[in-house]
Amino acid sequence: MAIYLLKRSYQLRDLREVGFKDLWGDHGIFTTMWVFGKPAKILFFKNHIKNLIKSLHIYGIKKRSLEKDILKIINKNLSRKINYNHLLRFAVNKKIYSISLRKKVSPNSNFDLKLINLKREKPQYKNLKYKKILRHLKKLDNSKSDIGIINNKKILETGTCNILFIRHNKVYTPIKGYYEGITLKFFRSKINRIIKKDIFLKDFKSYDEILLVGSGKGIASIKTIKQIGWKRKNLKKFRVLSKYYNSIINKCRPYKF
Repeated sequence: MAIYLLKRSYQLRDLREVGFKDLWGDHGIFTTMWVFGKPAKILFFKNHIKNLIKSLHIYGIKKRSLEKDILKIINKNLSRKINYNHLLRFAVNKKIYSISLRKKVSPNSNFDLKLINLKREKPQYKNLKYKKILRHLKKLDNSKSDIGIINNKKILETGTCNILFIRHNKVYTPIKGYYEGITLKFFRSKINRIIKKDIFLKDFKSYDEILLVGSGKGIASIKTIKQIGWKRKNLKKFRVLSKYYNSIINKCRPYKF
């Protein structure tokens, strides 16, 4: 069960604090950012805020002071005194700003993927229509497992991450039907080529590695998919991409309050 440091909500119109609402299922957008260290650092912070504002406008949630409000709320709820290793979730609908901080859980080396048939509503956006996914995730220990979302016998993403498949040192990712997260975009800038390809369930066993990339897990290697008898063959690409990821972590500067 997630361990929360805080959960707070504020009215969109005047920033007055109200009872906490997680906003799951509402018409709106959220983003999840990794907050770590003392003083606090937020990985890919500017990218997260830029994407959040852009998506809110697409969803018809507009206010001149949106970015200013979001920064004000984050400043109010982060502390210079805490040594963080938390996930900051910021969600917005037409009436409410919602912020929460939960303890970040690192994936272990025996990570398993559980496959389910599902399709998100408007998956190209980080929208709040996540209740079906959350019902599945709540049944799992997220340090040991995630759900792989299958639709029309093809994998799209997981419940928390984008997914990369490795075969003969080449990197593949699904063509469409998922939200392209900030962490995936970072790896796109580091890998010469990520090939977009329909990745069918029947072909999983031809891949050497399956990697998860996202704000919550960073980069994680799947060891097994027990449902279909898949086991990773090596950790070659995982080790290479981990070096890129650790390098950007080390370059991340403290958050400016």
